[in-house]
Amino acid sequence: MSGNRAVVYSKPGSVEVRNTDYPDLVLKDGPGVNPLNVGRKCEHGVILKVVTTNICGSDQHMVRGRTTAPSGLILGHEITGEVIEVGRDVEFIKKGDLVSVPFNIACGRCRSCKERNTNVCLNVNPDRPGSAYGYVDMGGWVGGQSEYVMVPYADFQLLKFPDKEQAMEKILDLTMLSDIFPTGYHGAVSAGVRPGSTVYVAGAGPVGLAAAHSAQLLGAAVVIVGDLNAERLAQAKSFGCETVNLRENGDLAGQIDQILGSPEVDSAIDCVGFEAHGHGKSHGEAPATVLNSIMEVTRAGGSLGIPGLYVTGDPGAVDEDSKIGTLKIRFGLGWAKSHTFVTGQTPVMKYHRDLMMAILSGRAQIAKAVNATLISLNDAPKAYQDFDRGVSRKFVIDPHGLVK
Repeated sequence: MSGNRAVVYSKPGSVEVRNTDYPDLVLKDGPGVNPLNVGRKCEHGVILKVVTTNICGSDQHMVRGRTTAPSGLILGHEITGEVIEVGRDVEFIKKGDLVSVPFNIACGRCRSCKERNTNVCLNVNPDRPGSAYGYVDMGGWVGGQSEYVMVPYADFQLLKFPDKEQAMEKILDLTMLSDIFPTGYHGAVSAGVRPGSTVYVAGAGPVGLAAAHSAQLLGAAVVIVGDLNAERLAQAKSFGCETVNLRENGDLAGQIDQILGSPEVDSAIDCVGFEAHGHGKSHGEAPATVLNSIMEVTRAGGSLGIPGLYVTGDPGAVDEDSKIGTLKIRFGLGWAKSHTFVTGQTPVMKYHRDLMMAILSGRAQIAKAVNATLISLNDAPKAYQDFDRGVSRKFVIDPHGLVK
């Protein structure tokens, strides 16, 4: 078989669908591929026919030109697919299996992986711990917003769905297992959400909505979602969240007080990251806003889950410090309140099997919560534009027209 089509970052504000190489079980040279990874043999890997692959807010950071991503980078780290070719060293995954791919690439052999910290695998990225498909400075593993993709370390990483027919009926939910659902869930778990908790979620984009739904699954009594976008707040309200519009009223603590009778919550989750804006009608970009505000509104002894992306290189930042990830954070406030901070990539494999069972049993309704919207591969460039404008949808690409 030869030929492939993929969504490619071309320049700031622009993606294209291009013809590209059919994947091989060798990591070849290309845009963003670390030179030390070129020629890496992956007989432990598989080739997938992509069934669904999602557009993520993390992709949008690159497309906006807010990272050092090179032109020509094939995008996409949220991948679900059917195995059509297996490497020589793959023992348990078989052709025909329908699988979810964790966005973290992990070898299963290093100290981090053995301790279930697959988000910081030591063997897949020559520059630093941790890797991902189709993402800048992550080792150069080719992205999955494409018709076909190669996935290494298949036996360790892949989550096989137990029944293909049942899985295809719930594919818009199950496609969220590669990243967004575990990421939102990890944010809620990291924030210490438990039955009876009051929770503030900063950001009503797809990850924020996933975190809010996860907090509900964990038994939170009240989940409050804050954003500047009224359409996204309406989506949060549609599945039972309280909401605060920070464009209309920048007093976060005051709005929380009106809802709870107290200006503080037990737990808070940052689902915004480094492109955060200040609050109020005349807001501008202020990257430390969310971190400082969640410290303000979280009770003493509470925890802060921070799945929102923060980077070490942002060429479009508002000041020189922010360009290298140095933000003006009120760390003294967090120290004084004995806050616990949990940051970094989500270790997807800690959660994805349990969340799969929650979906298959009908307990979790993640596609509904994030407003999953199916599109074709050709529709991807417009979907990126719509997502950048703030529409309240989670775009799911169906490259082969396989989803009913």
